[in-house]
Amino acid sequence: MAACSPTRAPDRVEVGQLTEAERENDPWAALGPVVKRDPVIKLLSPVSGLEPLTWSEDHRISASSTSGISLMEVVCDVHGNKQDLVLHRTSIPVPDQVCELKVGPAEELLRAKDKFSSSSDPAMSQSFMLDRVLNPTVGVHKGILYTSWSPLGCDANGRCLLASLTLDHRLTIHSSTKRLQWTVVADLTQLYGESLESRGYSVQGGQPPKANLLDLAELQRRYRMQTPVRMEWSSVCTTQHVQTNNECKDVGTVLLAVLMENGDLVVWQFCLPMLGKDSVLSCNTIQSGVLSPSVLAWWEYEHSGRKMSGLIVGSKLGPVKILPVNLKAVKGYFTLRQPVVLWQESDQIPVHNIKCISLFHPKQNCNCSLVVAARGSYLFWCLLLISKAGLNVHNSHVTGLHSTPIVSMTASRQGSSIYTCSMDGTVKKLTPIFTDMAVSFKQEEIVLPEGMAGRRMHGIAVSPHGAYLALVSTEGMTNGQHPVSRPYQVQFVTLKTPNDAAAELLASPVQSLFKQTDLLDLVRWRVLRDKRIPALLQEELDDKVHNTGSPYLWRLKLFLVRVLYQSLQKAPVEARWRPTHEDSKVFVKDEERGVAGEGGGGEEEVVSKLQDPEARALEEQTGEVIAWIEAVEAHLTREHMKRVLGEVYLHTWITENTSIPTRGVCDFLTSDPTYEDRAAQVLIGHIQKKMNKQTFPEYCSLCKEVLPFTDRKQAVCSNGHMWLRCVLSYQACQTLAYRRCLLQDSIARLPVPEDPDWIKRILQGPCTFCDSPLL
Repeated sequence: MAACSPTRAPDRVEVGQLTEAERENDPWAALGPVVKRDPVIKLLSPVSGLEPLTWSEDHRISASSTSGISLMEVVCDVHGNKQDLVLHRTSIPVPDQVCELKVGPAEELLRAKDKFSSSSDPAMSQSFMLDRVLNPTVGVHKGILYTSWSPLGCDANGRCLLASLTLDHRLTIHSSTKRLQWTVVADLTQLYGESLESRGYSVQGGQPPKANLLDLAELQRRYRMQTPVRMEWSSVCTTQHVQTNNECKDVGTVLLAVLMENGDLVVWQFCLPMLGKDSVLSCNTIQSGVLSPSVLAWWEYEHSGRKMSGLIVGSKLGPVKILPVNLKAVKGYFTLRQPVVLWQESDQIPVHNIKCISLFHPKQNCNCSLVVAARGSYLFWCLLLISKAGLNVHNSHVTGLHSTPIVSMTASRQGSSIYTCSMDGTVKKLTPIFTDMAVSFKQEEIVLPEGMAGRRMHGIAVSPHGAYLALVSTEGMTNGQHPVSRPYQVQFVTLKTPNDAAAELLASPVQSLFKQTDLLDLVRWRVLRDKRIPALLQEELDDKVHNTGSPYLWRLKLFLVRVLYQSLQKAPVEARWRPTHEDSKVFVKDEERGVAGEGGGGEEEVVSKLQDPEARALEEQTGEVIAWIEAVEAHLTREHMKRVLGEVYLHTWITENTSIPTRGVCDFLTSDPTYEDRAAQVLIGHIQKKMNKQTFPEYCSLCKEVLPFTDRKQAVCSNGHMWLRCVLSYQACQTLAYRRCLLQDSIARLPVPEDPDWIKRILQGPCTFCDSPLL
């Protein structure tokens, strides 16, 4: 079969590189890297806030609107043959109740509001009446101001948390512990308000103020010190905790920095996984001294194995600087001694967005940090480099980039490219090019496909590995006339070709298919469209699997074969969920005649299929692909069984029942005569010797009969009761609650308090077939 048995080319060509002849005959080369992908997502409400579109590390896109947050999750579906992007949608609504900040006793606040609203001094009364924060009665805007995704590994399922800031200044953290169900984990506005109230609204470590709420300046100070402007997550770091037995235990933590309207920086520290307000370890306030702050970003730099961190703060007036953050008890982190000013002039050009990119300087042969900030229609950049002389700072501006102000800027997490867009629909790509000490930028305009060019842009977001660019836009002017209605849409374009994506998947150091969903989807699109696996990809993959035997490459191979199987299937004429409207009521005689007629028609159909060479070839090809899938799944199952048995051997000292069907797994591995693995045989021999002829079988919870281990997917007792097996521990799941893989590949049981720590670690792993989390 051409799709399953690759032919070796005489000349070695790397995946992603095509010869001249292949480039002329390849239809994908004519498409180019920028191709529009369906579907187009229509938003029910207008977009709102700053940077309304953000893309998380676990491939979920959030779109901020006036009614809430619209969420879209990119899924590499292996159970369908549609070529469009598969997006699972959900939403988080804006709370109905308006957020009211606590600034003091309710009676005193009421007297202060009456005093300022009826003041005879116009300066006092107007400044109070026109301020929506001090006086919500004038009308509060409803919608989302900003959203920020945490890094991977922060919630109970090892996925990302979502921090959202509403236009009425409510800051909350959301988690999706259940499939497509979002819950509020913590209301930081409420928690910080309670903290300020407990210390009398004073500066951290200072004395309570002598002024009361009847002083307008004091009232404004109390409101501004707890009014969030922006928030950003740090990367996951390790903190050492001293236990009761004086042993140090490493605990994963994450920081959330919140920029307040008065310039204060509130740094929250959470232990992982974050389950609620009890996960808050500390809350520290740093005075930045920045007037009219507008934007915030984390600065993280690694030099000679030492990690440094700080917070980059931008102002509406123009200045940009880095503030030191003292991370107490954080393993391997250091901080700056004093603030570093990146841009000093107050030129009245507001800073809209800041991105910090870690790069390797080829000229200096060391790591460096590139900070870029959108300021009006210009792009400010600053290169920070640590040498023997200290911290070197080089900065400048990129001019002539856009004719109108930049409305959105994004950068890929796994690359060095920066993307900017203006309201007129122009999207630019900037690639840094290093000189001896400074940096220059290669500018490219992204030519958008038909139907996207000329639209009014509101925000862009790039996928983690730079495979896709998401754009939220609305209809622009036509012949100088505004449209009657402005429907808001989220559209997707590719930034890489499937060949480039395949090359990155093969050479990736990430070793996780789930983390590279955007690259994987491009390869899936090509296999479904061509109905075959590219020959160069298959050849290179087979060579790497043979040489390394990496489980990651085996899972990639399984994914490709599954998609190939779906490409060979015919699309159903009607939707599977749609009920049929045929009348099922027939007489018995008519039913017998109908069955006889159907039997004859079925035999004729089978004969016609056998006589049709194309149908016969397709059937043979499908059978070979199914056999290929089963072989790869069997290999991945045996490798994971070896790892589970290794954990059992390391953590059992005597003969004991560990609730893992150890004897059944050993018998299952030895039952296949074709499986010859010396390491597995030695491990099984040691385990059987340690078990001392004990079997510890599993029993059916309904009839108490023995559950034999004859199938890796399910267990069936002698009375016919069937239970699905956990893909991680191979235990029979005999409860009503269990977890399911994101791609619906397999299931896993939930850990129980009686499980030892090593079994809980096994149950925390991803799916053994597709690397997806189990929810």
